[in-house]
Amino acid sequence: MASATKVFDWTVPPEWVVREAYVLTPTGERILDVSENNLHLLNYSAPFRGTLTRAQLDAHLYSLPEQPQAIPYVTSYYEPRWGFCISQHQRNELPEGDYEVVIDTEHIQGSLSIGEAVLPGEGEGEVLISTYTCHPSLANNELSGPLVAAFLHRRLSRWSSRRLTYRFVFAPETIGAIAYLSLRGERLRESLLAGYVVTCVGVGDRFTFKRSRRGDTLADRAALYVLNQLPEQPEVLNFFPSGSDERQYCSPGFNLPVASVMRSMYGSYPEYHTSLDNRELLSIHALRESIDVYERILRVLDANRCYISRMPMCEPQLGTRGLYGTLGTRESTRFTDALLWVLNYADGEHDLLEVADMSGIALQELAHAATACCEAQLIRESRART
Repeated sequence: MASATKVFDWTVPPEWVVREAYVLTPTGERILDVSENNLHLLNYSAPFRGTLTRAQLDAHLYSLPEQPQAIPYVTSYYEPRWGFCISQHQRNELPEGDYEVVIDTEHIQGSLSIGEAVLPGEGEGEVLISTYTCHPSLANNELSGPLVAAFLHRRLSRWSSRRLTYRFVFAPETIGAIAYLSLRGERLRESLLAGYVVTCVGVGDRFTFKRSRRGDTLADRAALYVLNQLPEQPEVLNFFPSGSDERQYCSPGFNLPVASVMRSMYGSYPEYHTSLDNRELLSIHALRESIDVYERILRVLDANRCYISRMPMCEPQLGTRGLYGTLGTRESTRFTDALLWVLNYADGEHDLLEVADMSGIALQELAHAATACCEAQLIRESRART
């Protein structure tokens, strides 16, 4: 999408081009080189060349006194300024004297890049997996989301069948989601059943779940159904209008069923938005488990259905249809229980997720029973809830 394009109340900004940026100390040492660590340059920095005193340079430096070894991630939002990010330890060691500053950057009429990959399903309804691609050199707050989304796409592409369509979106945070909604918002309002913003999924022992704005959507219910089965219970947060791109998807004009399954949430861990949020911080186990949990949630969504009974007056006779076991084993009793729960709540108002919550029977077992009932012409699928 080209720079200067209007997207709702926003305008796609100029594209930022960085060629080089560094500082030469009074002794000629080259420091704060963006080629060594791109966090050193203030994100979206304007160009600048000149010689400054130590005090003049200091006015353009950003550091974290409370984390003296960390380089902060700082962005200039829609305001032309130049600057460098530096650890407090290095800042304290800068000697007096003249410094040569070189920032060779340019803001051009370029474009905003949005990545989209769609895995079509056999039925109606879509699921959105959205992640952002804009924080340089940050691991949990940036890299973990696209990693999990990419591997999740690979797994779903290998499913033998998909009832739902799965839409994966990779875009810069905030402006990317706003631009994407300007392109696909109306379609999502018509077809989206559930969606998730994937971020901060590479660090932490337990999951954090942020509800959608509506709080009780299919996205909320499916995620909590899976998360509540984990050994360690998740931290569950009600929606709040800050954070990541869920605030765009859940803006009142769209109010889409989009939530977020995270681990150590943005702003909640000390390395957040610093150079300490690096590859060493990421846990391969946490990333793999995040992929597993997201896939389980999507399998629940794909299996969830709502049914209407073809024979609602009293319980149908199961034995004549080969659905009632002639031997009372534990397995046959479990299957019969699942059949009876499915049949009783095949009223067009309750989906399998609700029946699973009420009965304590696994959703996949209920789905198996529902398939048997459909084949026996006892129920038919309804589109009322899913």
